[in-house]
Amino acid sequence: MNRRKFISTTSAALAAGAVLPGIALGANPDDRLMRHRFGLNYVPSKNWAFSWNDWKPGDIARDFDSIAAIGADHIRMTLIWPWFQPNPIIVSPAHLDRLEELMRLANERKLDVLVTLYTGWLSGYAFKPPYLEAADFYSDPKWKPVRDLLLLEVSKRLKPHPNFLGFDLGNEINCCWKGSPTAAGDAWMDDVFKQMHDQAPDRIHVNGVDHGPFFRVDTFSPEALVAQQDIVALHCWPQWTGAKKYGSYMDTPSIQLQSAMAALARSYGNAPAKPVWVQEFGLSPNPDVADFPKWLELVVTSGIAGGVSWFTWWKSHDVERQFQFSSEQYTRGLITVENKIKEQGFMFKRLADAYRGKAVNIPKKSPPPPPARRTDETTWQWMLDWMEWKANNLPTRK
Repeated sequence: MNRRKFISTTSAALAAGAVLPGIALGANPDDRLMRHRFGLNYVPSKNWAFSWNDWKPGDIARDFDSIAAIGADHIRMTLIWPWFQPNPIIVSPAHLDRLEELMRLANERKLDVLVTLYTGWLSGYAFKPPYLEAADFYSDPKWKPVRDLLLLEVSKRLKPHPNFLGFDLGNEINCCWKGSPTAAGDAWMDDVFKQMHDQAPDRIHVNGVDHGPFFRVDTFSPEALVAQQDIVALHCWPQWTGAKKYGSYMDTPSIQLQSAMAALARSYGNAPAKPVWVQEFGLSPNPDVADFPKWLELVVTSGIAGGVSWFTWWKSHDVERQFQFSSEQYTRGLITVENKIKEQGFMFKRLADAYRGKAVNIPKKSPPPPPARRTDETTWQWMLDWMEWKANNLPTRK
């Protein structure tokens, strides 16, 4: 199907209220986690995350039309904590109203929504609530009533919405607040998860940390991250994990990164069949990658072979250049700021249509024991051995 026909056909289906294929939230939890899903981390095409404060639902609706058109069945949506809770004892009614409107707009397009709560950290910027910034985030009791209030008020608003997928504790919360020793982070995570399951049972709650805790000693233990999540959320970035040190982005260390990190998490958890969600992955257009859609295809199909359940690309839309970001942030979207679908967006659509809803096949062979010491070097050696790859020992894949 050519792109013009694809867009017109999909737009007509959306206008007619057609149901895009996905996994029903009411399905058996085990079945939900063992069927492939495809989604996007939602970054608005207009005003980035500042759109929470300059609310234009028409812009959000147009973005969601494009997201649904490329086959996504869910989005991951980041709240900005100090905007939603500007004072320790107040949660903003206006922002809660906007969140509910976003949920309705998403539901009209058959999009489930995972809500990141204590954010925190986003695209290189830290949004720390100023009123308790000096406190130790994971162990100081002054944080607890503040944190509990936000969870309570947001849960009240989200629970009635059928497309509320669940909570993420925050966006890479360990990048915003570091914790040592990891026992404090693990206890904090356990407490928050218990409250989330109490407030919003039968939803899927995760802790979307960056790769750090699986590569080195960092805030949370990998054992607790695997044990406390029904599906383990992983952020698999070739450049941030250091895959480029071991070959080009078209070589095995980058292409098989998702499968290797899934095996690593299962090894730490002694849980060879644990469901895995690659909650963030992506790559800025790079000279090493002449065919970006092909890179996306290779990465996803490798993840599927490694038994990854869900795939959520970072990010839905490019970022307007009126805002100051590091250069790689502007062009990571599958959709432009004008809501035009890129070539890699069409590849995402083909992959989503081919695999969405199909059963996940987790490799029968259990991964080896995890590294005895957790450092970037020992972790990469473990993964390279798992991949059966020696750095630069094979020609670059064309």
